[in-house]
Amino acid sequence: MKQKELKVDILIVGGSLGGCAAAIAATSLGKKVIMTEETDWIGGQLTSQAVPPDEHRWIESFGCTRRYRRFRNLVRDYYKRHYPLNPTAVANPHLNPGQGTVSRLCHEPKVALAVLYQMMAYAETRGDLQIHLNRKPISVEAKADQIEAVTFIQTINGETETVAADFVLDATETGDLLSLGRVEYVSGAESQAETGEPHAVPGESQPDNVQGLTWCLAMGYDPEGSHVIDELEGYQKWRDYIPDLSPAWPGKMLSWTYSDPITLTPKTRMLFPSKEEPNNPSFWPYRRLISQQHYLSGTMPHEVTLVNWPCNDYIEGNIIDQSQEVVDTYLKQARELSLSLFHWMQTEAPRPDGGYGYPGLYLRPDITGTDDGLAKAPYIRESRRIRAEFTVTEMHVGQEARGTGQAANFPDSIGIGCYRIDLHPSTGKNNYIDISSLPFQIPLGALIPIRVENLIPACKNIGTTHITNGCYRLHPIEWNIGEAAGLLSAFSLTHRLKPRQIYQNEKLLQSFQTVLLNQGIELEWPTLTAV
Repeated sequence: MKQKELKVDILIVGGSLGGCAAAIAATSLGKKVIMTEETDWIGGQLTSQAVPPDEHRWIESFGCTRRYRRFRNLVRDYYKRHYPLNPTAVANPHLNPGQGTVSRLCHEPKVALAVLYQMMAYAETRGDLQIHLNRKPISVEAKADQIEAVTFIQTINGETETVAADFVLDATETGDLLSLGRVEYVSGAESQAETGEPHAVPGESQPDNVQGLTWCLAMGYDPEGSHVIDELEGYQKWRDYIPDLSPAWPGKMLSWTYSDPITLTPKTRMLFPSKEEPNNPSFWPYRRLISQQHYLSGTMPHEVTLVNWPCNDYIEGNIIDQSQEVVDTYLKQARELSLSLFHWMQTEAPRPDGGYGYPGLYLRPDITGTDDGLAKAPYIRESRRIRAEFTVTEMHVGQEARGTGQAANFPDSIGIGCYRIDLHPSTGKNNYIDISSLPFQIPLGALIPIRVENLIPACKNIGTTHITNGCYRLHPIEWNIGEAAGLLSAFSLTHRLKPRQIYQNEKLLQSFQTVLLNQGIELEWPTLTAV
């Protein structure tokens, strides 16, 4: 086994959405950066996990960073330049490629991947950015309160690579460096006694209680065809599976009926929109990636949708801080659940006409970049979280908990975000927690570990709780966190400072916030209502 050793200004471990934003930001200030990624696609939620962005309703006008807005514009431009869109679609400045109802910008993962590389191209050509794919971190070298180097294994050939850096950003999906580097962290659900949050769990904290993950898949529909896949070995188990949740789930998970996330009452959707009942909700347009309505006649034979629905949330096991054998078992089951859902839709799902199954459904591996149509990686909603100088709780951002019209004001704001506190069913067998939040800020203190000086979280691993992770985990917020983390490390290097010094010194904080503003990061909201 060969060993390679490298040295760089900033090492970003994990090519997640936050990792990509951090790399773009840090190289814009002239720093040398290596970004590693465990899969062969950078982009995390948007690409390897295949989830189009979840965003707030003001996203077209304000409420995100300048670079995130540029990313969104480049996605639309990519379709207009390279796809046979009709004149109406080309002329639409707010084109939603898939016309998905969950987002104003539902698009294919590979388009997001192309745009991210487009945004990084100059930094790579200049020599400021190296992207090392198929690298899994396996150990961390630390001394006192500093992370000195991280060693990776190349998942293709088994060779190892050690990268030393002045700053290390953890942009992994589950906060892997926090565990490897023995950085103080929390995982799972804190107790009410610990955080004082109304919606935290009673009694003791539950480290194994995290939001379910989902192994997404992309599928098309050929109404004249038959593409039924073979029944999986575990199909009958999942077909009959009733999740043991509190409050109770309304029946089998493989069903068109599920718990309404807000009311927890039974809610039913059919697969396709009905002309006879246009107001009846359906799953197909929910995360639709390709909409025929945008294309010239005859140029797009079938639509494509992304299956990330209540029916394939996996809640039977937590993959954080488990043995590799246990993790592999849980991930295999999550894949089985999603493929079982697909087979059920093809063969047994009830149709409005009284029949069963849609054999014309077919998997789209070209959309996900895999052999089977499943995403390259599971959609991870909840990570390890640093024990931070400041932790955001429900009392800072929850509408009910605050009893006011505004979220807490953070003088150390490094960005803003907005989304409901949306927790999916969890491995602790809790049903949805979906409650109103207020447009909020991202405090710098949530990015400062209580002890380690040169590690910065860059995605879902900041100082939030199990509850507030539910509104800080979405795409534009993760991007903002990553971008701010990249700028923080670059600013600290330039001025020979520790991030903690910037957090604790008002003048240094104001200087850093000026950099953020100049880089196009919004630090405060106008007066807005809850979401």
